[in-house]
Amino acid sequence: MDSMPLKHSSQRLIEPIADHRAGVWSIKLRRRLAERGIEGLLLLAALVSVFTTIAIVAILLWESIVFFRTVPLLDFLTDRQWTPLFDDAHFGIIALLSGTLTTTVVALLVAIPLGTVLAIYLSEFAPFRVRELAKPFLEMLGGIPTIIYGYFALLFVTPLLQRIYPDLPGFNMLSAGLVMGIMIVPYVSSLSEDAMRAVPMNMREASYALGATRLQTALFVVTPAALSGLASSYILGISRAVGETMVVAIAAGMQPSFTFNPLEPAATITAYIVQVALGDLPHGSIGYQTIFAAGLTLLLITLLFNILGHFLRKRFREVY
Repeated sequence: MDSMPLKHSSQRLIEPIADHRAGVWSIKLRRRLAERGIEGLLLLAALVSVFTTIAIVAILLWESIVFFRTVPLLDFLTDRQWTPLFDDAHFGIIALLSGTLTTTVVALLVAIPLGTVLAIYLSEFAPFRVRELAKPFLEMLGGIPTIIYGYFALLFVTPLLQRIYPDLPGFNMLSAGLVMGIMIVPYVSSLSEDAMRAVPMNMREASYALGATRLQTALFVVTPAALSGLASSYILGISRAVGETMVVAIAAGMQPSFTFNPLEPAATITAYIVQVALGDLPHGSIGYQTIFAAGLTLLLITLLFNILGHFLRKRFREVY
């Protein structure tokens, strides 16, 4: 007689526990499905980027092979004239490489010292309010359209330089390189400052305990410790300068010539691609195929710098 009430009471106790377990299992299942869905989306995004890169490389290689069937590779690498649109056609990529390298060097001579000094100041010396105010302004410089920088170089910097060099032509690599350097400063300074702020505070305190000043600590303790991050920012600045288009197309001129004199006009690889891509040449012609050979050269240069940056990060990386 007494067993029936006990049975019913035990059922009343077991049912909420079972319902609770079912609810927990349902929540875990939904959470697991949501996590799997997010993982799938992330994998899809990664695969899209990989396949896009492979497609770009494949197109450049395919079209470049067609180009090199007509133009010998040796002439492409050694000829100092680039006149693919003339009757007496020459296909020497060195003429475009000289302009690309010259403007890049000028830009880096501005961006690396100035960006590093700004990073040291913001990381080690600037008050909190100054840092929070200055960093958004620096990042805002990186968001200005490059065509505006190009006209700034052509209409402001070049006339200013002509007061110092009266014989300076209206189109020259010096003004383009200087403005490119200003444009790259936010990239260098922002990444460098992040690398310096990642250095542990106890390294600074140990330096202060040994009697070093803030400047000595910043130069001889923090900067060497953040060298891998600094190298990454420099490599990013180099890649940004090599791939810049509108500034050099507007301010440096678009006449290919083999010269390393920044006071002269020249064309870069990207500027030439813009010139040919305007649609004046028929698709499939040898002149049209030159943009793929030039693009492949630019891709290889950028890849070389990225590989160099990878080895520098591995060589100088510090784990704290």
